[in-house]
Amino acid sequence: MTQTSNGSTCVDCSVLNCYRRHGAFPGFCLTETTDPSLVAECNDIYRDQGADSRMAHSAAEVEGTYYGKLTRVEEIIAFARRIGAVKIGVATCIGLIEESKVFVKVLKANDLEPYTVICKVGSVDKTEIGVPEELKVQKGSYEAICNPILQASLLNRQQTDLNVIVGLCVGHDSLFMRHSEAPVTTLITKDRVLGHKPRRGPLYQRFLL
Repeated sequence: MTQTSNGSTCVDCSVLNCYRRHGAFPGFCLTETTDPSLVAECNDIYRDQGADSRMAHSAAEVEGTYYGKLTRVEEIIAFARRIGAVKIGVATCIGLIEESKVFVKVLKANDLEPYTVICKVGSVDKTEIGVPEELKVQKGSYEAICNPILQASLLNRQQTDLNVIVGLCVGHDSLFMRHSEAPVTTLITKDRVLGHKPRRGPLYQRFLL
């Protein structure tokens, strides 16, 4: 009989037996409590030779071949080649446009076809969609919304094969992924306070010490 997790999830586990099977699964383990038919359904997707299967196999190949050897830029290029992606959409934050310019040069040097759309595309003032003036960063000035839905729509029209997020804000990245027709990966994650590096070091230093 399937056990219940009693509210516990993977973050409550100290065994991590799911990776290398070097121990025993705790009673609340999602590997143990998940309906086997759901596991099988997902496994069938990985094996069916469709787009999801190609991405899963390509991701595993990049990880297994280049683990600890490639930067994320290089991994994106390696992944794109393995899934047959040529036209690469770049959904960039305006604050990271210089980084996107460098990224685009690298993509072109690797025979890929980048198409970049900045977050402020459309130049729609925040008040036009109902955001009050007092919630602007610079109150009393024209301040365009970040427009991830338009970014995604324009890249959809370009029929990009793979889209890359460069520093979209929290929530804006969610909207972009929700509306993108092409698969999405992230090059840079927005974190203004930590210099766009919300990684293990800052997590420990800022929140756990």
